[in-house]
Amino acid sequence: MEETQMEEECKKEINGTQIEEKESEDTQINDDRDSNSQTEVAPALIAVHPFDQSIAVAVGSDLRIFNLAKNCCVSLVDESKEILHRDSIRDVRFSETGKLLVSAGDDKLVKIWSTETWQCLCTVNSEKRVSAVAISKDEQYVGFADKFGVVWIVDLEGIAENQPVSNKKAVAIFGHYCSIVTSLEFSPDGHFIVSADRDFKIRVSVFPKNPLKGVHEIQSFCLGHSEFVSCLTFVNNSDFPQGFLVSGSGDSTVCLWNVTSGSLLCTHEVGRELMKASPSDESHSAVTDVCAAGDGSLVAVAIQSLQGILLLSCDLSAGKLSTLKVVSVPGETFIPTRLGMTLSGNLLWMVTGASNLPGSKTASFARIKLVSSLKKISNDSDFEPRVLKDEEIPGGEQLLQKLQGSVSIESAVFAAAADAINAAMSNLLRKKQYSDEKRDFRKKTRNDKKFQQ
Repeated sequence: MEETQMEEECKKEINGTQIEEKESEDTQINDDRDSNSQTEVAPALIAVHPFDQSIAVAVGSDLRIFNLAKNCCVSLVDESKEILHRDSIRDVRFSETGKLLVSAGDDKLVKIWSTETWQCLCTVNSEKRVSAVAISKDEQYVGFADKFGVVWIVDLEGIAENQPVSNKKAVAIFGHYCSIVTSLEFSPDGHFIVSADRDFKIRVSVFPKNPLKGVHEIQSFCLGHSEFVSCLTFVNNSDFPQGFLVSGSGDSTVCLWNVTSGSLLCTHEVGRELMKASPSDESHSAVTDVCAAGDGSLVAVAIQSLQGILLLSCDLSAGKLSTLKVVSVPGETFIPTRLGMTLSGNLLWMVTGASNLPGSKTASFARIKLVSSLKKISNDSDFEPRVLKDEEIPGGEQLLQKLQGSVSIESAVFAAAADAINAAMSNLLRKKQYSDEKRDFRKKTRNDKKFQQ
């Protein structure tokens, strides 16, 4: 009788332990689901017309355009069934001549706009959320990448006459094997399409004459980063028309590459410059964006915790990057989320802001800053680039109201936005590390298993 009671008590204890473990596991699953189901914070983006004709700013699903040439606001016209964008825009890009503007993002829509009429010429549906876009140098193709690592291409034939086209479909041309593609670029000579991902890889692919049949030839891999590659840009001039690739990464470095051979020419540790500018901040030093002047002599770098930008001098003949100046934004918290520079390289546009900001009365906001006199730096080492005051920015108050909105933002919101964007970027691009036990548990509870009939 005593043995029976002891057995029952043991069973109860075991069952109780199992129930507690199961509840803990269920809680963990629910926490993961809740964190995944929350709306992601999206950084504000900016794109600059190559010839100073217009400026585009994207905040969440809102695409705002200002015409610098005519000094007026722009109203977009979209006659498709889809009304502008329904979810956060993740990339916006002008074409080489500035005739086209492409926007795409989490609503799985790629929209191609005419900058002459500001009409939507084509809306392409993506199977997955779009993470990056690029436009070929001859403006014949739009490439875009999704968060499953697939790169797609859209043929622009038939939309050059600024007439809307409704039957364009994207064709998958290659993939990054389930790794999020973070940046996409065409080389200056149009021979290559370069794609970067969160698994530290940069793939250089030969762009064929008929890419709709697939991009099968890999020219090289640029391997050397130890964290996700966040951004790409090319630097070139008349002496080096094929150009060199500049990449920024979560490992706090900016690298210069020869894409033909895949060789690493220079690694510049920008984390050291961040420590010099902000000695008290050691937490976030991932490179978030890079952009280059048209002559390839200057590269601007945005870093997660730097209140301003880092300017690098680029010596193409020597294949070298070196620190030129750190330009700080005085008087307020301004950590750029995206940069834009015209071909002249004399003006650098910066934007900070975010959408879907948790715990804030301000759902989304953006702020614009402009750095002037960059072109004179290489000629005069004593010349200081200057962050313009609001009243000095081309377009003035009208531009700021259009691109920023008229809502006044408290300084504390800027700091909260920076923290939220840092966390969102880390969650998206840094792979989570799991223990062996948790990894086995996730395998057992995965919901995408295929069962045979």
